[in-house]
Amino acid sequence: MKRNRFTSRKRISADATELSRLAIGLAESGSKLEDLFWQNRLGALVDKLFHDGAEDDFTGSLDRLFDAHAMAHDDLADTIEAHAESCVLSHLGQEFDILLFTAPLLAWSRFSIPTATIPRSILQTLKVHLGAHVFAAGARLALADYLYSPDQLPHSFTDTWQLMQRLGTAAMAGSDLGIDASGMPETNRFLSDTRYLVGALAVRRGQPLFRWNEADKSSRESALKEWLKQGGPCFEALLTGCAYEPLLADAYHAACRAADSASRPYSLKASVAFLQATLGQPAESLRAVIGGFHDKRLEEYRIGFGPKDGDLVFHGVVWPLLGIEDETTDVAGEIETALRKSGLKDVVALDQQFPYEFCDDCGAPLYPNIDGDTVHAEMPEQNNVPSQTLH
Repeated sequence: MKRNRFTSRKRISADATELSRLAIGLAESGSKLEDLFWQNRLGALVDKLFHDGAEDDFTGSLDRLFDAHAMAHDDLADTIEAHAESCVLSHLGQEFDILLFTAPLLAWSRFSIPTATIPRSILQTLKVHLGAHVFAAGARLALADYLYSPDQLPHSFTDTWQLMQRLGTAAMAGSDLGIDASGMPETNRFLSDTRYLVGALAVRRGQPLFRWNEADKSSRESALKEWLKQGGPCFEALLTGCAYEPLLADAYHAACRAADSASRPYSLKASVAFLQATLGQPAESLRAVIGGFHDKRLEEYRIGFGPKDGDLVFHGVVWPLLGIEDETTDVAGEIETALRKSGLKDVVALDQQFPYEFCDDCGAPLYPNIDGDTVHAEMPEQNNVPSQTLH
């Protein structure tokens, strides 16, 4: 008697199966010429699926490859991201390379960090400085007139592609993109957070994109220096009551990853400054306790801040793992270095494995104290103290 076949895996479409096949071919390629063969076919299918809005095919194929073929998974993810943030568009008989970019800002405040519509005058000034210091001469720019929070960025590959198309079209037309903020998701409130200036540039096919692509022009480091000096002050009116640090504009996904990485040490620096201002005590009076939190593997580090002469935790920070970081990388050492640069003298890294748990009542992360217990972060009685959760 023939048995029925049971599987826990959801059946995926023919297009998703073809994505997997092409990605495996690319991952197992043995030459540059073969790479181009697979890349061209994979890119053509990805473009077709973006036009069809087939987000489920992307996620289905990536989910399958995550377990079955790690290299093919990464090659497919890279291809989808590249085609979500860039394309070629025609305008008045000429072809233009389009790139979606973002210029992130790290910010912290004892009050709410704003997300806001950007006034036209500020938008134009930002375009001038981006054009002068970051992007190649002759690049056409379009900016979205909104300062995004992480919760408000596109949530899918298809959403990102659609934003790229809209901004790319605006760049070629010499205009900017108005954003209807009424439908934006609510922004979670954190002491330290990231904001994003999002735009697109258009250059004639094959021409340089950035200043550091041009012969005898600035490096990334000098471009960042000028962007901080000239572009940084433009954000003061948008980030009232905030300390902030602009990062260098770059391709959308690369800049978002750079912001995720830079936000971790920045949140520690912000926490120390916040505690000093709120408690009226120097950094030397504080202790930071670092603990690794595990589920099936190491998921993240959590840092509990408290007085150096007690076991209380006033404040906590979550330090998520990124990319290839795991138990074998010295993340705890990186955290300790960042804390000491922020002025702390008493930093303790605990060796024990903490369970990946949250408060049953409120869902907040629990943080390690000096005794190796996990506890709520609770400030001493203060007026107008913001949320004690960071990310």
